[in-house]
Amino acid sequence: MSAHRVRVGIVGLQPGRNWAAVAHLPALRALSDEFEIVGVANSSRASAEAAASSCGIPRAFSDVAEMVASPDVDLVVVTVRVPTHFNVVRAALEGGKHVFCEWPLGRTLEEAEVLAQLARDRGVSAFTSTQSRVTPAILHLKRLVDTGFVGEVLSTSVTGWGRIWGGTVDDLKSEQYLLENANGATLLTIPFAHTIAALRDVLGDVSELSAMLDTRRRRVLATETGGFVPMDAPDQILIAGKLASGASLSMHYQGGAPRGFDGFVWDVHGTDGHLRMTGPTGHTQLVPLELWGGRGEARVFEPIGVPDDGIALEDNVPGNIARVYRRLASDLRQGTRTAPTFDDAVELHRLLDGVERAAREGKRVSVQAPNRALPTV
Repeated sequence: MSAHRVRVGIVGLQPGRNWAAVAHLPALRALSDEFEIVGVANSSRASAEAAASSCGIPRAFSDVAEMVASPDVDLVVVTVRVPTHFNVVRAALEGGKHVFCEWPLGRTLEEAEVLAQLARDRGVSAFTSTQSRVTPAILHLKRLVDTGFVGEVLSTSVTGWGRIWGGTVDDLKSEQYLLENANGATLLTIPFAHTIAALRDVLGDVSELSAMLDTRRRRVLATETGGFVPMDAPDQILIAGKLASGASLSMHYQGGAPRGFDGFVWDVHGTDGHLRMTGPTGHTQLVPLELWGGRGEARVFEPIGVPDDGIALEDNVPGNIARVYRRLASDLRQGTRTAPTFDDAVELHRLLDGVERAAREGKRVSVQAPNRALPTV
């Protein structure tokens, strides 16, 4: 690409309330030297015009097709719900645009594979937002493991709470679709997936696993109405497995919110030491993360500071998205591969497919889903 700012068209912006508004908009504005938001496309022209007017965006497109046809758009950012990803992303790729699509890339592995192949065929850059992988805490954890803080890694264990998928749902309009497994936006594909994507960057590939997926709550209380709505997405995820290094792996994610304790705990045990990462929930892509460690004869954890990476946004929601955008801009200009790509997304989808297969078949399965660890920049 030339040296001009990357010109961005956003698909799916609802001012003040949806993910594009609270995450992508402030992230892009924090990187205004790199990006220029030129337009928005929503489900209708009227909706796009309202969003553009409210957010100070120059242009409202009638639909995605008009956005894709515009020579003023370099990068199409797809922030609509997961079931809509496939058609919107496909249209952008077929129009020759670079694409940044929210994770999950598709409802299924098959959808993700088609989109990744289309991006390769069209010769465009295609990125996805597994932003846990670029958080300062995760990158520092990887640095500590790589430089021998714990020695040889013997085992790792993770517990996480999903906030949603518990006993209640507070916002039916935005959250009810997350309760339906067929929509592909679940406890497995969102917080669990973001976390295991980061875990593989730090500790390497998952080589084999057994799993249990269960829906213990079949009805969820809608606090707005006082009525119940059905849920068939899993609210319990347990896996036991082995990493390519030989280290043991265990993970347990459950729906709902913790009661005053850390809703995310990740332990890395080694021959020489022990590292722990904690956070308020299992959404490692969203929440502040803290590091703790102990080595040798030390019997208690000590806090470990995390280096600042220069992103000024204190809120982790737009801050972590901005970290992906910063890498994305560099990749477009320099031809590097520092941001998560569609090809990376396919392998993560493949790993989740392995989890579902192990749970469905009730046996230990081997996993062929090689991870490309993101470089430190």
